[in-house]
Amino acid sequence: MLSEFQSPDILLSLIAVLILLVIWQYYKMQVMAGRILAVDIFDRSGVRMYLYVASNDGQACKSCSAASGRIFLPSLVAKDDFSPLEAVCMKPNPCTGVLVGLYGGWSEARSVLDQLRSHHKEGHVQLSLSELQRVVDGPWERSISAETDRISMYMLSAMINEEANQDVAIGNYGYVIEHAKDVQHLTLLVPGFLRLTQLLVRAERWAEALKVIEQFDSRFPSSGAGRHFPSVKQRDTMRIMKTQVLKSQLMKMTA
Repeated sequence: MLSEFQSPDILLSLIAVLILLVIWQYYKMQVMAGRILAVDIFDRSGVRMYLYVASNDGQACKSCSAASGRIFLPSLVAKDDFSPLEAVCMKPNPCTGVLVGLYGGWSEARSVLDQLRSHHKEGHVQLSLSELQRVVDGPWERSISAETDRISMYMLSAMINEEANQDVAIGNYGYVIEHAKDVQHLTLLVPGFLRLTQLLVRAERWAEALKVIEQFDSRFPSSGAGRHFPSVKQRDTMRIMKTQVLKSQLMKMTA
């Protein structure tokens, strides 16, 4: 009687194992064919490294420029006294820089992650502009971390393309401020608003700039507060740009 109940259970277990083997073999074939990228199944965190980038408009101070392209281990970023800069920003109105978290499932990012892990004692590695460009230009949208890294990658691409391709930078900043809603992305909002407004002002796209400023004022009311809210100096910067935009629009109307 006992064997009659055990046999179906054993058969179901064997079928389940066979199905898992078939799925695993299919996965290996897809990886070898380059259709998907392999992932370390034991790494369940959403962020395996942090990348700091300063604005690429030629206006960043020496301290912020020197730190741009630096990759950090999450364990280092988690420390209370962490700063991506070795020396404080040298400008009274701080440079715009962002620290973005990445899983990095594509080959160029995995190569950087391997370098970072080999320098675990230092906790960081420095990428040149060309190395950083290779990471950003890599096939991240075809990787297993595409959705996880999407907001961060749009921000990074915008930051490093401000001079080379202004339209791409403007579009990417717009995407970030429209879609950054998760907690880990909220710190990108203020830099995104500031850089987007500055690019639109530089291009004399006054109506678009004013729309972004109004969106900023609505998103960050003066009565609000939070870790991701703008500082007093950042609010002052946006207020100055708003005045410039309104004056330029008035001059255009009276011309």
